[in-house]
Amino acid sequence: MVELQTSRLDTVFHALGDSTRRRMLRDLAEGERTVSQLAEPFAISLAAASKHIKVLEHAGLLRRDVRGRTHVCRLDPGPLATAHQWLGIYERFWTERLDVLERLLREEDAKKSPPKKSPTTKGDDE
Repeated sequence: MVELQTSRLDTVFHALGDSTRRRMLRDLAEGERTVSQLAEPFAISLAAASKHIKVLEHAGLLRRDVRGRTHVCRLDPGPLATAHQWLGIYERFWTERLDVLERLLREEDAKKSPPKKSPTTKGDDE
């Protein structure tokens, strides 16, 4: 199902590929922000911030409402769920591989360690 949405995933991962846009999404996770508020933490113009916002909009990661002259943005987490689902395939892959590695290392450690001797009591040697 996720593979059928390849172009959508490409768009989402492209949007997430930029640290400025990831920071904007992190800020939006805390609540609505204006374009000015999203641009504030960066040394970028409002025009540059607007370009980043358009990429996020195109990916479906944010919604922008125009209230008078103010553009208010809010997070739309839906596409992140799709990306998370896709990444989950690889999470399972690595979890399984690491579980096998852990088992092999434990087996190797068990072979190397000498068997534990039971404590002897005085007089057993006599």
